[in-house]
Amino acid sequence: MRSLGNVLITGGASGLGAATVEAVRAEGGAPWVLDRARPAGGVEFVQVDLADSAAAEEAVREVAERAGGLDGVVTAAGIDACGPLGEVSAKDWERVVHVNLLGTVAVVRAALPYLDQSHGRIVTVSSTLGIKAVSDATAYCASKFGVVGFTRALAAELAGRVGVTLLVPGGMWTRFFDDRTEQYRPPADAKLNRPEHVAGTIAFALGQPPDAEVRELVVCASEEGSWP
Repeated sequence: MRSLGNVLITGGASGLGAATVEAVRAEGGAPWVLDRARPAGGVEFVQVDLADSAAAEEAVREVAERAGGLDGVVTAAGIDACGPLGEVSAKDWERVVHVNLLGTVAVVRAALPYLDQSHGRIVTVSSTLGIKAVSDATAYCASKFGVVGFTRALAAELAGRVGVTLLVPGGMWTRFFDDRTEQYRPPADAKLNRPEHVAGTIAFALGQPPDAEVRELVVCASEEGSWP
């Protein structure tokens, strides 16, 4: 594997993002986090709300200047607003798209000048619900389907310049479900993956040699209900 260098991780204070911080550290890389909450363990951090695209872009530039450049970007931040379309407020519905899709785009856009210089890598995080839709998840599915399309187009655009990997994870045991009502929480015996298992595949993609790329990864528990 190549050296991971400076890796910017959105949503790095919890869940898959926090697991990715540890995976990057384990491979000798330097993680830098963008999140609304402060990450544990003294990780370099810039506080930002990814729903604000302009603020997200400025935060990326701040990290890049402090770090002396960027070698990788992982867009692990994600939120949800469950419920029938008519029962989810426009504000909540649109915030999901702003964070999951437009926040991803804003971070990648701002990071591109630095990644071009380093011939770095991008790993975007979609979901199995970005390729298979379910009821009561219109905002989440719309945002994650958008991440799939964005990433595939980006890979074509940046071929030979910056590596691009689309990660499609299944459900994971994280705090992602904490704020949901009971009907939208996985049961205690749900077959979900562990975030550190998924994070290991992110480090693998980031560490590929310059002439090789992992274009797409589906990573889920062996009995994942939303895949295939």
